[in-house]
Amino acid sequence: MKVIVVDDTRINLTLMQHLIKRLDDAEALLFEQSAEALQWCIDNDPDLIVVDYMMPSPDGLEFIERFRAAPEKQDIPVLMVTANNDNEVRYKALDVGANDFLTKPIDNKEFLARARNMLALRRSQKALNDRAAWLAEEVHKATLEIKRGEQETILRLTRAAEFRDPETGAHIQRMALYSQLIARKLGWSAIEQELILASAPMHDVGKVGIPDQILLKPGRLDDQELEIMRKHAQYGHDILHGSQSPLLQMGAIIALTHHEKYDGSGYPNMLKGEDIPQVGRIVAVADVFDALMSERPYKKAWPLEQALDFLKAQRGQHFDPACLDAFFDSWEAINEVRIRLQDRL
Repeated sequence: MKVIVVDDTRINLTLMQHLIKRLDDAEALLFEQSAEALQWCIDNDPDLIVVDYMMPSPDGLEFIERFRAAPEKQDIPVLMVTANNDNEVRYKALDVGANDFLTKPIDNKEFLARARNMLALRRSQKALNDRAAWLAEEVHKATLEIKRGEQETILRLTRAAEFRDPETGAHIQRMALYSQLIARKLGWSAIEQELILASAPMHDVGKVGIPDQILLKPGRLDDQELEIMRKHAQYGHDILHGSQSPLLQMGAIIALTHHEKYDGSGYPNMLKGEDIPQVGRIVAVADVFDALMSERPYKKAWPLEQALDFLKAQRGQHFDPACLDAFFDSWEAINEVRIRLQDRL
């Protein structure tokens, strides 16, 4: 336990150093210059500070006040030593953060008793902090387990959809990463970015409810078939909504809104502009771009420039301009993902 003694009189420092040696597990660090001691105490974590009142600037009161103003220094015990019996000085010392007092000339037994009590308090504080840190780590571990469980559930849901959908797993990875990059450019926090990365793959989970003859049809769908296909957005929402999990909550919103269009011509609810949740507007850009670039039973993959021209042409119509700008502002990273996760033929 580090006991810092601050006094401008050398003999007083020597006396207290000898007394501190009689305490269990305690080491004295001595300072004649209060400014030097203050800086050391701010830069480090003492366990007890014994500071004289009458010193050149900063005196004991200013020392304590400035020390307490430093971050995370509010709980470290401070014992003020003074020859002044004026109660006003003690009141001021209490106001600025002193925990206890000793009056000169120092009584050895009193000093040892007060120092021992304060170090016991400090040990208890440290034990409590260690316990809090341990509990925080255990909560973190438990949270990670819950997240892993959620992610496994999501993975299995998306795989269930993949078994019936000609779209590839690489498509799901790419569009999720595109969505994360767009969200990052739009200023989303790191936690929010992780959330969209994990939940975007659920965007088409509702396709498990679409009949095979429609889902796997090699040609274009007729109007009646298209109407049935479009129900997958609502189906996906119905599968995912109502959960307490933020991950599944976002997944439900994405499933329902990623086919809405900025001009109000999308489905299933013909939402317009910012009435569409931003996460749906983000995924719309990511999903359409990757769908255009991917081969399907009913179409060939588009050339890159043609796909990019289509996105630009749909600015303010299909796509939110802000989300589209974020996509193009992130193009270097998006293109790296596109190349790295190409479909294996």
